[in-house]
Amino acid sequence: MLITMLSTGTRGDTQPFIALGLELKKKGYRVRIAASKTYRDLVEGYGFEFASLRGDVNEILESGLVKESDSPLKFFTSLNFKNEDLQELMIGGQEDLHKACEGSDAIVYHPGATIGYFVAQEMGIPSILASPFPMTPTKEYPAIIFYDRMRMGKLYNKLTHTIFEKGFWKMASGGVKRYWMRAYGELPQGFSNPYPKQRTDSHPTLVSLSPTVFPVPTDWPHHVHSYGYWFIEETSDYIPPVELANFLKEGPAPLYIGFGSVGDKKNASKATNLVLSALEKTGMRAVINAGAGMEERNNTKNVLFIKGAPHEWLFPHMAAVIHHGGAGTTAAALRSGVPQIVIPFGNDQYAWGRRMYELGVASQAIPRKKLTIDNLVNAIQDTQNEQIIAKAKELGEIIRSEKGAEKSANLIDQTLKSYYGNKKRG
Repeated sequence: MLITMLSTGTRGDTQPFIALGLELKKKGYRVRIAASKTYRDLVEGYGFEFASLRGDVNEILESGLVKESDSPLKFFTSLNFKNEDLQELMIGGQEDLHKACEGSDAIVYHPGATIGYFVAQEMGIPSILASPFPMTPTKEYPAIIFYDRMRMGKLYNKLTHTIFEKGFWKMASGGVKRYWMRAYGELPQGFSNPYPKQRTDSHPTLVSLSPTVFPVPTDWPHHVHSYGYWFIEETSDYIPPVELANFLKEGPAPLYIGFGSVGDKKNASKATNLVLSALEKTGMRAVINAGAGMEERNNTKNVLFIKGAPHEWLFPHMAAVIHHGGAGTTAAALRSGVPQIVIPFGNDQYAWGRRMYELGVASQAIPRKKLTIDNLVNAIQDTQNEQIIAKAKELGEIIRSEKGAEKSANLIDQTLKSYYGNKKRG
């Protein structure tokens, strides 16, 4: 049986699908992953079928079409939908996602790829919503983009989820609507918000998140599941470049500093100067991942610039991980069992920053716009106290033991066996 997975974002959005796919392959399923063409080598390197989506996600992020959002309202307007090139790219991307589903027996889709639900309905096959954050309404805590804001009780909490769910659907539906109308002249049957419909036997929701980070609410429906993060476990064959291996051996554990696929390249030089000045004040060594938001410089005795390395391998060697608060990077930092400093740029990153602080594994988050040499120095010093180090280690051990990808693959396997078994009997 063929399971197609639809991803629409950065490496942090795509890599969990690889982890889940590896577990499904062990059960005998064929797995196809649709993602930005940027990740072809990554996906095919693990032996999956790859369906390319037009456009380079990193180029889009660096183009200015995606704006930083430090409030819920800005989140819903963070994409410049009026840009004609982006509109055509979105429509083309929906066409690619639709084509990727051909021949599938089930579709697993990211919340940003809602076409997965409608294609599954069209084909009469199960769909599984795979979200990297809690999305199903609950009274127990606010929705992810409201999490770092004021608290006003249980009814307010549930309202924020409803607003988030509807707002996310509004953002995700535009491309689907334009593509489907262009291709078929009419909308899919029952065209409406699919997220609330993903809470049945054949259409469950999976959250690729540790229940120790955001607990499973008691008021969630039965068909919403959160077993743990989806990590790629097979990292033992990674061989680091000689320069990186030697740097790690030549002194005490360094800091990791990297801002993933976010950041304004126009301010990269200023940001790099700030980070280097803070490092000089602390006297600590660092591995800096040069990319969006950080400028590559000459290496020194205490600072090594790299172009990337698997977080699962690299982070356990660090004294602390300084990052932007993307869901994927946060998960990898938690798994490593080392302290964190979150410097959120926008969107859900503020929530992850606050939650890491609440869990006792990080210093208080520093919004990128408020980052200074002194508050970065203070945060670095905070993460090196015994209490945070011990808590990060403890939580890392729990998260590594959860086997979220394996348990999620079991749920998908059970869903498909039940669905197709009933279909045969019918």
